[in-house]
Amino acid sequence: MAIFSVYVVNKAGGLIYQLDNQTPRSETEKTFSFPLDLVLKVHDERLLVSFGQRDGIRVGHAVLSINGIDVNGKYTAEGKEVLEYLANPSNYPLSIRFGRPRLSSNEKLMLASMFHSLFAIGSQLSPEPGSSGIEMLETDTFKLHCYQTLTGIKFMVLSDPRQAGIDALLRKIYELYSDYALKNPFYSLEMPIRCELFEQNLKSALEVAEKAGTFGPSS
Repeated sequence: MAIFSVYVVNKAGGLIYQLDNQTPRSETEKTFSFPLDLVLKVHDERLLVSFGQRDGIRVGHAVLSINGIDVNGKYTAEGKEVLEYLANPSNYPLSIRFGRPRLSSNEKLMLASMFHSLFAIGSQLSPEPGSSGIEMLETDTFKLHCYQTLTGIKFMVLSDPRQAGIDALLRKIYELYSDYALKNPFYSLEMPIRCELFEQNLKSALEVAEKAGTFGPSS
């Protein structure tokens, strides 16, 4: 089983913590000769496949690395402009790794804010007063679980649809937040969580939940 990521959103809808725990393997690496038989274009500061599909590489996939060197947007980690590098025949043969574009920090902030709004809409649409809001969204590839505290903090976990014990895990994350963030004299409410002990214990809790399929005897 797998737990993909954890989000903590404050009562105003701001993302105050996010952890990518496990990324599904949807990447493909191939060796190419010149000329490159794929069309690449820059979109939202990412280099994406706009035409041509082969061997698991799809339109919309991003260039993640070249010859094992990570690509950040339009440039490699060494500062080379990717399109210019790929246009030079002397650089071939070369290996390119493609995959789904990674979410940027700004995109994660925006998505957290959007879910906060959906949560509020879900509460207002309820035919009965006092609705808890959205507790779970399910797709064919993942489930989004949400636990909102009495103070309005939302803890969200994205997991494999078959992963069990998420309700207990969400409450465990709340417990860790209370112990390591709220009791930290340097932490300000509603502000981003930057606490090493919180993150260390969170990772341990996620590891236990993944291995056991549950978390603790009560789940």
